[in-house]
Amino acid sequence: MKERVEEFARDFELLTREIGKVIVGQEPLVQQVLTAVVAGGHILIEGVPGLGKTLLVKTLGKCLELEFSRIQFTPDLMPADICGTNLVEETPQGGRVFRFSRGPVFANLVLADEINR
Repeated sequence: MKERVEEFARDFELLTREIGKVIVGQEPLVQQVLTAVVAGGHILIEGVPGLGKTLLVKTLGKCLELEFSRIQFTPDLMPADICGTNLVEETPQGGRVFRFSRGPVFANLVLADEINR
């Protein structure tokens, strides 16, 4: 058990340093985000523009090799923009079939950007 704890601590520190190569000066935020990820939680990051919030999430996804997507919240955002929608496609035989086009919510890591809009 002790070895697993030590391995986790090493991996956590390695990930923190790797993210720190891109996100400079936000060490407490990086630690909090990683803690929430390890705990299986959701994260709300608030702040003025230009602090690297979006870049932090993108970098986290890249470091953890997760499928990343971003939802830009706008006043005209529709449920299909998030969940996806069925599209009608023509088959080579001339028929039509429905194909589900997945929305951005079907990623491992989803950034809901500017949810206050």
